[in-house]
Amino acid sequence: MRFFFLLIFILVPILEIWLFIQVDSLIGLWPTLASVVLTAVIGTWLMRMQGFQVLMQARGALEKSQFPLEQVIHGVFLLIAGLLLLTPGFFTDAIGFACLVPPLRLALAYGIWSKLKDHVHVVHPGMDPQAQQRDHPRGGAGPVIDGEIIDEELKEDTPRPGNPNSPWRQ
Repeated sequence: MRFFFLLIFILVPILEIWLFIQVDSLIGLWPTLASVVLTAVIGTWLMRMQGFQVLMQARGALEKSQFPLEQVIHGVFLLIAGLLLLTPGFFTDAIGFACLVPPLRLALAYGIWSKLKDHVHVVHPGMDPQAQQRDHPRGGAGPVIDGEIIDEELKEDTPRPGNPNSPWRQ
């Protein structure tokens, strides 16, 4: 995996320089530089517009007591798009603009998830701890201990939460 990132950090700048030279030979230096600045401005504007839209959709989902999973995915890809669009270069701009296409973002996210799901253990709140251990591919990391936190700062006259018959209660 480290080799993969090293390869990206070496090959992407080389590709960007090569593309700059190719575009410069076709349209000249100043139009090339202007196109890089223009793509950054347009990409930032598009990212901002879509970001506000995704934020409103996430807020609507939260108001309905739903977890805004798709909106989080869109937000992550918008962040990636913003970073790529602000990086000077034609290749990074192309990938950044691709991240601004909503159906493509979801397809990429679900493709990445399908590759990672066998290597990630997701714990669902409210799920039976024994079932989580049974379903875990390595048999679980150990026992799950359920507990509660009692704030010692509570006044004595304030009713304490929890079971009144608990032996741990003072």
